[in-house]
Amino acid sequence: MTVLATIILLGVLIFVHELGHFAAAKAVGIAVERFSIGLGPRVWGFTWGETEYVLSAIPLGGYVKMGGMDDEVMERLEGGAAEPRQPSDRDYDSKPVWARAIVISAGVIMNMLFAFLAYSSVAAFWGEPALPTTRVESVDAQALPPGTELLVQIPEGARFSEIGSFEVTNWSEVGRAFIESEAGPLDIRLAEPEMEFTIQLPEAAEDRVAIWGAITYWADAVIGDISPGSPADEGGLETGDRILAVSGESVRNWTEMTDRIQVRAGQRTALLLERAGGEMTRYVTPEAIPHPDPSQEGEVGRIGVLPYLLTQSIYQPLGLTAAMSVGWQETDRSVRLILGFLRDLFTGGVSAREVGSIVTIGQITGQAAERGLDFYLRFMALFSVNLAILNLLPIPVLDGGHLVFLAIEAVRGRALSVEQRLRWSNVGFLIIMGIMIWALGNDILRVFGL
Repeated sequence: MTVLATIILLGVLIFVHELGHFAAAKAVGIAVERFSIGLGPRVWGFTWGETEYVLSAIPLGGYVKMGGMDDEVMERLEGGAAEPRQPSDRDYDSKPVWARAIVISAGVIMNMLFAFLAYSSVAAFWGEPALPTTRVESVDAQALPPGTELLVQIPEGARFSEIGSFEVTNWSEVGRAFIESEAGPLDIRLAEPEMEFTIQLPEAAEDRVAIWGAITYWADAVIGDISPGSPADEGGLETGDRILAVSGESVRNWTEMTDRIQVRAGQRTALLLERAGGEMTRYVTPEAIPHPDPSQEGEVGRIGVLPYLLTQSIYQPLGLTAAMSVGWQETDRSVRLILGFLRDLFTGGVSAREVGSIVTIGQITGQAAERGLDFYLRFMALFSVNLAILNLLPIPVLDGGHLVFLAIEAVRGRALSVEQRLRWSNVGFLIIMGIMIWALGNDILRVFGL
C-alpha cells in the first residue's frame, strides 16, 4: 500500500504540475515537443500531433519541453543530446515576457488549484473535520473579551452540553455556537460536573472567535500517530498507548505529558504506559529542538507523537458553498504552515534534520493511505501546496529560478545569454542535488537511529 500510494501521489501531482505548463504553452502559441513524467532516458511513450508523451526512467519529477527552450538544459533532463533545430515564431524565447511568465507560473497555479479542489471535495463528500470532544482542559482568562469572564469558572475536564440554543457534541459545534449565537445573554450548560451560568456574548465577530480560541480542549495522554525514526518509534511506543507517568511524575492529559517531555531534552526518560490492560515501562530520549515560541530561547524535548484524539476526527455534512469555503481556508492554512516551516528552517527555528527525502514522503504517504481515502486526499492537497511553494524558490532549474530570469530580462530589456542561463542552471542543479543528498542522508540516519 505504501509503495502504491506514493506512486499515485507523485504521479498525480507531477502530472498536474506539468499539465499546467503544457496547457499554458499551448494557449500562448508555444510549440510543445515533449511532455514527460519522470526525468532521464525515455522508457515508454507515444506521439500525438506535435508532442511526444513519455514516461522517463527517474520518477522524481517531470518536464515540458518547449520549442527553443534552453536545449542544453533539456539534454540534462532527457539524458541525451538535443537535435539541431531551426528557430520558429512558436519558440519559447520568441514570446513576450508576460506570456513566458504565465507559462512558467502555470504549474504552481495548477498545484494550488488541485489543493483547493481536493480540500473542497473532501469537505463536500465527507464534511468538515471535527474533534469528537466537548471536554475542556483550560480557559485563558486574559484572552476573554468583556462580558465572558465567567467562562474561567469551568472546571478542568468538564464538558459543554448546551451553548445557547445549540446542543454541542464536538469541538467544531462548540466554536460554531459561540460564533453564530445572537449577541447578548448566552446560557452555558455543562456536564461532568453539571453547571449552568450565563455570559454576555459580544457583537463583534473577532471577539466571538477570541472566546473559542481562549478555551483549550482536553486530550487524553493516548498516543495516536508516531513519526518514523522518532524517539518514540525507537523506544517501542505504539499507537493506543496511554502514558501514565513521565520520569515518575503522573500525567492526566496530553498537555501535562508534553510539558514533562519538553524539559527533558536529551535525557533518557522513563515512560509508564498502559497497554492492553497492563502497565509497562519504556525508555525514550527526547530529541532537542529549538523552542517553538520564537520569543523563548533554548531548546525543548520532543519524542515525535500526536494525540490519539487528533486521529479520530469526525465529519459534519456541508453544502457546496460551505465546502468551497472550507477548501479555501484549508489551502490558505497549508500555505501558511509550509511558509512558516521554511522561515523557521532558514532562521534556525527548525533543525535541518527535519528535511526528509522520498523515504520520509513514502512513510507519511503510507500512513495517510491507511487512515482512509479522505485523509489521503487531504495529504495529497497539503503535498501539492508544498510542491507549489518549493517550485517558487528562486533556484535556477526550478520555476522560481525561471521567473527570476524573466524579471531580469524585463528590467534590463534583453534576456540573459544562453551561456549565462546554462551556467546558473548548473549552479541550481548542484543546489537541488545537494538538498536531495542531505534529505536522503537525514532519512538514512533516522533509519539507523542516529
